[in-house]
Amino acid sequence: MTVDRIVSFLPSATELLYELGKQDNLYGVTHECKFPKDALSKPKIISTVINSDELTSKEINDTTCKLLNEGKDIFVLNESNLKKAEPDLIISQETCEACAAYTNQVNKAIKILKTKPIIHSMDPHNIKEIIESVTKLGRILNCKEKAKEITDSLEKRIQNIKESTIKKNLKVLAIEWIEPFFTAGHWVPEMIEIAGGINMISKTGEHSRRLTMKEITKSNPDIIILMPCGFDTHRTISEYNKVLKNNKMWNSLTAVKKERVFAVDANSFFSKPSIRTIEGIEILAKIIQPEKFINLKVSDNSFVHIVNN
Repeated sequence: MTVDRIVSFLPSATELLYELGKQDNLYGVTHECKFPKDALSKPKIISTVINSDELTSKEINDTTCKLLNEGKDIFVLNESNLKKAEPDLIISQETCEACAAYTNQVNKAIKILKTKPIIHSMDPHNIKEIIESVTKLGRILNCKEKAKEITDSLEKRIQNIKESTIKKNLKVLAIEWIEPFFTAGHWVPEMIEIAGGINMISKTGEHSRRLTMKEITKSNPDIIILMPCGFDTHRTISEYNKVLKNNKMWNSLTAVKKERVFAVDANSFFSKPSIRTIEGIEILAKIIQPEKFINLKVSDNSFVHIVNN
């Protein structure tokens, strides 16, 4: 089947479609599809009932949990825009129902559309699967050569980091949410290991979970990296100042006392299983082994060193 019209329920898929040169075939995206900037001009098929820009971390978590516990949807399907899109292909995910449009929206879309589209789920849980997702989508869209060009470049960048790191036994803890604390799961532990750190508490492929201060203290990390899901560095530092800056238990941690706490642009490089996670590895390498990767270029404002004054 020829795919001429595509709808993306997944920001990482939207990014990949642009990389594959298929943006002109993209007829619908989600409210979270903000990269590249041109994606903002695409019709919105999916929106959310949670205005995260106006809520604190705790309020976002409480609202999300309440909706899920009540069996209510976090995301809303724009039926009118979906019908206008008339997609041959819908790209979805099954990784996290709190982070992106999930099974309910896909099922609703299938019922609404007269002509049933192909449903392709991108559901990677580690770096290898993220790279494989490029190959799989390239095959579906008949652009295998471009997909291989992208994967070859990504693998070369990963290999460059692996070959340049020196194991220093630095324990690294990545935190995916601040209030309450959540571990950073899925692909993040592997990213830390590739960048030369020893990942603490979470494991590659595992879902994120609630984390206690006692667990953090027991793990005694040398470096703490804050990457709240969907937040950039500015938003993360704002939350840090409100919640953690004056917390006595937090300030007793070795990493905090030695000023080894960092905020990263999670929304761009860590929260989504996009090809930009490879730059996320490069960012981690600069944090964990700054002297080794001093000349490695990463995006502006991709990470910030947090110092309690």
